[in-house]
Amino acid sequence: MLILGIETSCDETSAAILEQKDGRIQILSNVVASSALLQSKYGGIIPEQAAREQLKSIVPVITEALTQAIQQSSYKEKKIISLDSFIAASIDAIAVTYGPGLIGSLLVGVETVKVLSLLWNKPLIPVNHLLGHFYANWIGVESRIKSQESSKDKSRLSTLATRDLPEFPCIGLLVSGGHTDLVLFKNHGQYEYLGGTRDDAAGECFDKCARLLNLPYPGGPEISKLARSGNPMAFDLPRPMIDSKDFDFSFSGLKTAVYNLMKSDKIRKSVNQNVRIINTLTHRSTDTLISSDLSDLCASIEAAIIETLVKKTVEAAKCYKVEQIIVAGGVAANQKLVANLKLEIENLKLKIRVAVPPPSLCTDNAAMIAAAAFFTEERINPDNLQANPNLSLAY
Repeated sequence: MLILGIETSCDETSAAILEQKDGRIQILSNVVASSALLQSKYGGIIPEQAAREQLKSIVPVITEALTQAIQQSSYKEKKIISLDSFIAASIDAIAVTYGPGLIGSLLVGVETVKVLSLLWNKPLIPVNHLLGHFYANWIGVESRIKSQESSKDKSRLSTLATRDLPEFPCIGLLVSGGHTDLVLFKNHGQYEYLGGTRDDAAGECFDKCARLLNLPYPGGPEISKLARSGNPMAFDLPRPMIDSKDFDFSFSGLKTAVYNLMKSDKIRKSVNQNVRIINTLTHRSTDTLISSDLSDLCASIEAAIIETLVKKTVEAAKCYKVEQIIVAGGVAANQKLVANLKLEIENLKLKIRVAVPPPSLCTDNAAMIAAAAFFTEERINPDNLQANPNLSLAY
């Protein structure tokens, strides 16, 4: 079975074709066009501009995904194969993100697939973008290996990537720029929402703190890079709601604490001086030494966010007596988060496995949307599909 997935919830335009064969989901193509470089000029995403870029990209991206899929499928053995014949004979369904996200961006994907579904006479599967992130964990090992070019990389990944697929019941931690949620998954399509952020999401806090520090956009990865050489104990930053008796989060207080620190003349001057150094080193290596308060402050910000995420997630796993945690979303690519989560589980001597997608599948992409569609029974009439920018995991 082959599914074409489309993802346009924010500033990425992505199309992917996934195949389910012998119980394993494999990527045949996963094309992503991003306007992040353009958005970086303004320090964040301008919704209307992102949607305009997606209008330019959507058809070329879908065409490229189909073309790459032909090369990866059994059709590559044939000398001539048209896109039309491949679509007619092989594509079984189309999946699309219908929310949440930016309304202009969502409409680009939703309206496009409504046309394609009717034109190609293919079933249409609506996918909640947030659930899609979790299903990146169900994409098989081959998809990771095929994305590498050299045989050396394939050999290395074949040993690192071998793992069992997630098992139910499990706790899901979604941590991204717009969402921080904890979910108890009982089975495919059966889950209980446990809690989420009451204000800023973890990724949003990373990015807003980076903006307070005048770091380049996107700021989250920039903070993580600088944090590697910093002292996470240097600044006593708050961990809002870390000891609450629920599974909700709050990161606005942490952002405010960083703002107040930056009002100190000494800290502000030290940080800004070294930010200027960073901005002039356009090709600096990740181990560039910044001898100032900047790296310490970044390390302290990262530590505060990660400690909160780890404690709440482990507490949820203990409360519901699960043996599996799945992590998803853009911040799941943060190596410190995953390492600290596993370390906390080890220190508590818990028998809990942790699953996390490879970094390329943590950020927004169509592969995760197609993967979720394999486990979604809903098929919708294209005329009835509507974009929902406020869709959530909570019922």
